[in-house]
Amino acid sequence: MPNTNVQIEKTEILSDNWYTLKKVTFTIQKKNGSVEQQSREAYDRGNGAVILLYNKTSGTVILTRQFRLPTFINGNPSGMMIEACAGLLDNDNPEECIKRETEEETGYQISHVEKIFEAYMSPGSVTEILHFFIAEYSKEMKIADGGGLEDEGEDIEVLELSVNDALAMIESGEIKDAKTIMLLQYVRLKNIL
Repeated sequence: MPNTNVQIEKTEILSDNWYTLKKVTFTIQKKNGSVEQQSREAYDRGNGAVILLYNKTSGTVILTRQFRLPTFINGNPSGMMIEACAGLLDNDNPEECIKRETEEETGYQISHVEKIFEAYMSPGSVTEILHFFIAEYSKEMKIADGGGLEDEGEDIEVLELSVNDALAMIESGEIKDAKTIMLLQYVRLKNIL
């Protein structure tokens, strides 16, 4: 249901280089009935999808490792992050997107995915909603090396880890990516692995 207590007054584009950074001025009616004008910046990078591939027989998951500049700027010495496979929708529906991204990044060709939920990952500043999926994988589904698309500057390492090792890597700080933590905890909470 639309929020009738918010009225957008003005939207300015601050940057349209990689994605779009907007400054939005709006009025909002507060709980006490007063009306206040505020300005906030919102980064619009589109919506995305993320998946955790798991193998029940071996108790393993497929994750990726790649360089992430924002983490490097914020004190991650190597800038490398261990993550679940993910990507932007790019006008695809979430299921088609995640199947494409899975093949590009991990080399696994999957046909069946299960959507488990959607979440805003940083609702104070980023418009993106992320669609979360899980899917079983087997060695027979590996059709390529993975690693991402070279023309997009991707240089992705594919990791196969036991789920127990991956969960331990959350505690040790080796895995700090929120979407990956959520997916690993989901498969443990639901007794999938």
